[in-house]
Amino acid sequence: MSIKFLNQNIEVNTTRPTGFKFPVGIGGAFGGPTSVDYLVVAGGGAGGDNTGGGGGAGGFLTGSGHSITQGTPYTITVGGGGSGGSGAATSNGSNSVFSSFTAIGGGRGGFSGSAIARLGSSGGSGGGGGGRNTGNPSPATAPVGDYRPGGSGTPGQGNNGGAGGYSADGGGSSAGGGGGSGGAGSNGQPSGGSVTPGNSNGGSGTASSYSGSPVTYAGGGGGGADNSASPRDTAGSGSSPGGNGSSSGTGGTGGTNTGGGGGGGYVAPNIGGNGGSGIVIIRYSGSQGATGGTVTSSGGFTIHTFTGNGTFASNAQTLWVN
Repeated sequence: MSIKFLNQNIEVNTTRPTGFKFPVGIGGAFGGPTSVDYLVVAGGGAGGDNTGGGGGAGGFLTGSGHSITQGTPYTITVGGGGSGGSGAATSNGSNSVFSSFTAIGGGRGGFSGSAIARLGSSGGSGGGGGGRNTGNPSPATAPVGDYRPGGSGTPGQGNNGGAGGYSADGGGSSAGGGGGSGGAGSNGQPSGGSVTPGNSNGGSGTASSYSGSPVTYAGGGGGGADNSASPRDTAGSGSSPGGNGSSSGTGGTGGTNTGGGGGGGYVAPNIGGNGGSGIVIIRYSGSQGATGGTVTSSGGFTIHTFTGNGTFASNAQTLWVN
């Protein structure tokens, strides 16, 4: 700020107008935070239908001390969960975004159809590979014990989905579990042998306390099973917040605002479960100095929680002459 000097004869008295005073200094209000901690979780993938693979969890990103600029608005995107439709209508989860951080939506589980359709889709975490029996497609070309691969996870965000078991002898089989942020999905069970405990389960999630209390995010969905013929198999369990797979109906739904994958469904017309929506959480030390989202406080932190799209902005510093 520049100061203008008057060309005034110093021997002439200067009268201050009534109600005015001379400035005595500079005052100001401090701005908001210049660094924040963040948690960005994408939407989980949907489970597949008809002995479908479990949905992969949404990508999981977290960190501390990320620099931000006061007064600059940051667009927040919260990804939705994938839809557990029939066949090709089954979808991946959507991405979540804060600043330069993009969490990738979870991959959908393999679904009924061609051998390619049975593959789990890649994503933040990969979807589980679908199971398959001799009639789909026909004739069967793979031997007992063959698998349909799960999708790949994104490094630093999640893990691979498990492979789906193949039924070449008319027996039941189970699909692969969806990958989670903390671990890969388990392989499904091919028919022709005894059931293996723990098959088809979703990969584990990851706990965070950025919301103010411990919450587990981004667990994979369990794979579905076809137990209509002997030897029968069982569906996999979702790793919370992932949905459970089913051996009798529609797969379970991933947890809302946690990025859980949906569970795989039983034989047609039962479909896989929907993936859970994502979330973005931003926190910083001290009292509130920013806007956006739902604002709470815990443990000396101010916490901004976004369960839908929005804008986060740190308050700008202001100065004035007093």
